[in-house]
Formats: sequence, C-alpha cells, structure tokens
Amino acid sequence: MFDPVIAPSGTLLGLLQRGRGDGTLHALTAPRAEALAALNHCVLSDPRHDWQVENRSLYYARLFLDLSGELDEIERHLFDAEDILDDCESRTGLALAVLGHLASYGRRDALELLRAYAASGTNWAWALDELALRDDDAGLRALAEPVLARFPADPEGEAALAAQVRDAFEPRPWRLWADDPRAAIGARVRAAQEQGSFDRWQRQMRPAGPRPGWSVRAVFEWAQQGLDRGAALHVPAARCLTAVAAPEDRPEIVEAARAGGDGARCTALRYLADSNDPDALALIEAAVGDGTEAVAEAAVDAFERMRSVAAVDRARGWAHRPDALGAAAGRMLACRGGTKDSELVLGALREAVRGEGPDAPTLWTLVDGAGRLGIVCAAPVLRHIYRETASSHLRGRAARALAATDPSFPAGFAVECLWDCEESTREVAARHAETGDARVVDQLRRLASDPAEEAEVQTAVRSRIGPDAPAV
Repeated sequence: MFDPVIAPSGTLLGLLQRGRGDGTLHALTAPRAEALAALNHCVLSDPRHDWQVENRSLYYARLFLDLSGELDEIERHLFDAEDILDDCESRTGLALAVLGHLASYGRRDALELLRAYAASGTNWAWALDELALRDDDAGLRALAEPVLARFPADPEGEAALAAQVRDAFEPRPWRLWADDPRAAIGARVRAAQEQGSFDRWQRQMRPAGPRPGWSVRAVFEWAQQGLDRGAALHVPAARCLTAVAAPEDRPEIVEAARAGGDGARCTALRYLADSNDPDALALIEAAVGDGTEAVAEAAVDAFERMRSVAAVDRARGWAHRPDALGAAAGRMLACRGGTKDSELVLGALREAVRGEGPDAPTLWTLVDGAGRLGIVCAAPVLRHIYRETASSHLRGRAARALAATDPSFPAGFAVECLWDCEESTREVAARHAETGDARVVDQLRRLASDPAEEAEVQTAVRSRIGPDAPAV
C-alpha cells in the first residue's frame, strides 16, 4: 500500500483525514454535499499511515450519522471489480469497520451491506468479524453456506479452512456453525476446529531457536545466520547470552562488540547494554562511528534501552551530536532526564521538526518528554505538531503535552479534542476542556450516553458531569 496523500491541515479534507475534532465541527457547518464528498474520500481511500493502530472508523461513522449520509459510495467501493484483483485488507478494512459501527447504531442498511460483502467479497473475514459483534444468530447462520463454499472439499481446502477457523479474530460464527445439524457445515467446521487445535499443539512442540547448553560462540553464529538470511536475531540472541554466558566469557563478548561480525557485534552490544557493562557506552559510541548501518542501528537501540545514571550522563554529552546517537540521546533525556535537561530536550524537539517535519518518528518520545518535564517554551512547537501531523497517535501525545505546558489548552485545542478520532485524546479533552462553551457540555453528555464510547472516556466524562462533579 502506498503512503496516502494528505491534504493541507487547513482544508476540510485535511482535517477529516487527520481525524481531528475540528474536522467534524467544520463538516457540520459546511454544505452537506461537500462534507459527504470529503467523508467518503476518507473512508474509501484510507488516510492512515499505520492503518493497524490508528483509529478512524468510529470517528467517520459518527459523522455519517450526523450528516445522515447514504452508503451508495461505500457499496460501489466494496463491490467494485478491483475487489477481486486487490485482496489487501487495507483497501476495504476501514469501510467495513465504519459499516460495523453504523450497524451498532441501528443502521439496517449497513448491516445488510456487511452481510452481502461477507457472502461474496474478497475481504469477507473482516466483514464476518464485524458481524460477529453485531448480527443476530439467524443472520450469522445464513452465512455458513457461502463462507464454507470458499473452501474446496479437498485436502488443501480443508487445511485452509482449519487455518481460518484457528486464526479467526471473532470465533462466534464458527461456534454457531459447528452446531449446525448439516454434515456439510457442522461436521466440517468441527473437524476444522479439531485440526486447528492440533496445529497449535504441534507448533508448541517444535520451538525454534537456541537450545540449553549452547555456547557463546554458538549464539553468535545463530545471530549471524539469521542476518545472512535477512532476519535480525540479535535481540533474542542477546537474551540467550544472558542464559549461557558466564563471567569468564566477558572478554569474548567485549571483543565481539568491538570487532566481531555484524551478527555477533549487534548481539554483544545489546547484551552488554542490557547488563550495564562498564564498557558498554564506549563500545556503543565506537560502533556508531565505524560499524555498518545494521551495527550502528543496533548500537543506538541498545543505548536507548539503558537505564543507568551513567547512560543519562553520557546522553547529556551526546545530545549535540548531529547523528542518530545524538537523536537517541535527546530521546533518552526526554524519557529519563530531569528539569535541568529541559533545554536539551527542547532543542532536540525543535531540531526534529525543522529537519524531519511534523511526522518524524523521533517526535513521539520528545513530545512525551516535553510534557513530562513541563517545558512551557515547547508549547508553540507542540501546537504546530498538533495541527500538522498526519498521525492521530502523535497528535494525541501532543495534546497530552499541551495539557501540561499550555495554559490556553482547556479553552483551545481541548474543545475540539472532544470530537477527536482517538479515544485517549477524547479522554484528555474530557478532563480538561472548559465547559463555558455550550458545545462542550453537549458533547460530554453525548459521550457519556454513547454505548460505543470507550469506558475510560466515559469515566473521565463522569468526573466532570457526574452527581459528585462540579456543576457544568
């Protein structure tokens, strides 16, 4: 899947793609046709950089309800000829999740669309999972025949069916079908369930990786073998070293960290850093300077895991370095530094935004650090990240940091955060948004009564409008 093209943050489409609360507020005041066009664009062309962790489905479903949106565009997308050619879950997953939420809100047309797609669509398993949470038993039983027809009654088909039953995210439909009196359905599903259980047992009986009694050299060789075939095994290999290495093996491990092959060097660096070896920091610095890209990356990762006072002190000296180790030092200070490190963390935050933009991966830790340390001067940069990032998770972190650093947050961004796509961001807003705005009170009440809302958000809301809370 290609990275999505995100519209500017000042446009309605850009706001909706980012999942910002202002997207909903602007859509409700925009011409309905324009708002629905932007909404459909987002649902049919998933705007998330990481569709497996970022939330959008409930956000878009709520806006469909508010706009009384039709589902014609979603139906055309699901049953387009491309559905046969492109079996990637990301093409239809967001649309199916939106339909699931709409079905839970009582939209019968959404439920029927999910049933039809589960019977004939390529991404049928996702649709079935959505129905497993929302459909009645009769509706699910009616899907048994079209779903099982996807699996030929031959050894390959039965193996594929067993794998599907074993790995099903929501087991409810399969359990219903296992009770079906028809042999072609009930007996077949029960056999698949038994085969899936046997497969799990076999995997447990054939563990891969090092065995007890391995030597330090054998662990290094295993790590190198993994690297040769494109699998980075230095992290589990370092754990193995913890089990097999004795004090007399330290010279060999230190030498591997200094000049070993890539697999051995990455493993040794990780092991020495995790055990707070006195030579670890010097070896990490040397590896960043003269190691391969894989070794340098492993050295930086090993450094960031260190928790010692010596590592934090060394981070203060490395924070000005213009390389990956300098960036890691800034992140370490953001996580474990003290208030005296505020300037270094602020400098790292500004440099990351200037050099890599508002979506830089390093910003996640730096934003958290700005909030943890209460760096008031960071508020302008945090507001910029909040507005511009395409990551709803990073925006949520920026909101939490602003709550700790920006006195204007309760009357500003906290208000729109009540409509945000991420539940953790809505929770922050529920705790901080000023209630002088009538929209805030109305939205708090809506969140409190919405069965689809997360429990943490409703707990935060009740702390503001519950019987023991101050009057709003």
